[in-house]
Amino acid sequence: MFNKISRFSFPTQITFGPGARKLLPEHLSELDIDKPLIVTDPGIKNTDILTDIEAVLKKSGVPFAVFSEVQANPYETDVDSALKAYTAGGCDGVIGLGGGSSLDVAKVVAVLAINDGPLTRYDVSNGGNLQIKGPLPFVITIPTTSGTGSEVGRCSVITSSSQGRKFMVCHPLMMPGQAILDPELVVGLPAALTAYTGMDALTHNIEAFTVEDFHPMCDAIALKGIEFVAKHLERAVKDPGDIEARGYMMMAAMMGAVAFQKDLGAAHSLAHALSGVCGMQHGLANALCLVPVMRFNLEISAPKYAQVAGCFGINTFGMTDMEASEKTIEAVEDLIDRIAIPTCLADAGVEEGDLPLLSEKAYEDSCHQTNPRACTKGDLMMLYRQAYGKKTR
Repeated sequence: MFNKISRFSFPTQITFGPGARKLLPEHLSELDIDKPLIVTDPGIKNTDILTDIEAVLKKSGVPFAVFSEVQANPYETDVDSALKAYTAGGCDGVIGLGGGSSLDVAKVVAVLAINDGPLTRYDVSNGGNLQIKGPLPFVITIPTTSGTGSEVGRCSVITSSSQGRKFMVCHPLMMPGQAILDPELVVGLPAALTAYTGMDALTHNIEAFTVEDFHPMCDAIALKGIEFVAKHLERAVKDPGDIEARGYMMMAAMMGAVAFQKDLGAAHSLAHALSGVCGMQHGLANALCLVPVMRFNLEISAPKYAQVAGCFGINTFGMTDMEASEKTIEAVEDLIDRIAIPTCLADAGVEEGDLPLLSEKAYEDSCHQTNPRACTKGDLMMLYRQAYGKKTR
């Protein structure tokens, strides 16, 4: 699997394998992109990754422009600045290079290249997705983390500075025309960021699987994604050069994004507020909120959590669904321990006095509306309190 490059679609065209980035000029030609804008962040700008991608384009004589100022948890201002670079450069397509933030900005640059702003006009929670018109410029995504799955997603998550919260822009037209998944590009990812983004992928798959909507295809994909994380995340954290582990984590991230076509749950509402209010890395926020939400959902989701146990290699023979679910939650907690990330909000630097505001913002987020167990604002506050203190096993 990892000694050749594979091409498949689902429905985004995907090129996967070590060295897949070298096929970028071919993909630009296939999509009739003459001059792309590369959208990335300052961290990538200061690594060999951007230099490598630029060299691939220059070797093939492809002109391009670069916008490299995307912030973590990107703001509308990042999108506006990238759009100006797109227009000024005379570009006709976009390459998103980096983590979820860069890929999300790349996709909404394509939206605003055709549709009038402001971007908040297209907030999916207000039905703004219905106003997006196409065709949009093609987007090629090249992820350098393994978490968000934004490389195949139809949504972007952007922070509104005026509203102090995250909002989502979603439309089928936003699905990238091509995703390039090259495990060599994530080898240099620091251990902590590998852990955070891996937990993001796990949360996507678990929450998508437990959403009550009937979608057996997404359920099957989510279960396999969970299995890949259970088997390969610790390896990727502890041995950064493990190309096989890196490749499977890229698959898990992508599969999570496919699976959450079903929607997500309360862990994501809690995590979005933590990022919007506290600036917390999204994957870490998910990791800190996932277990409390799983316990909250037990009365509804025990049959599904029991199925997840098998993904962690747990033999559930003779167990009730509730017993198997408890084993699943213990396995998630154990994985968090083994990858050495903070285990509570206090250790991650969240002030207890921020919890009321966080619960307000989490309640404004739409993800909890598809949580298996209905959530009140008080429930979200309770979940934050459970996530805040030291965990005891």
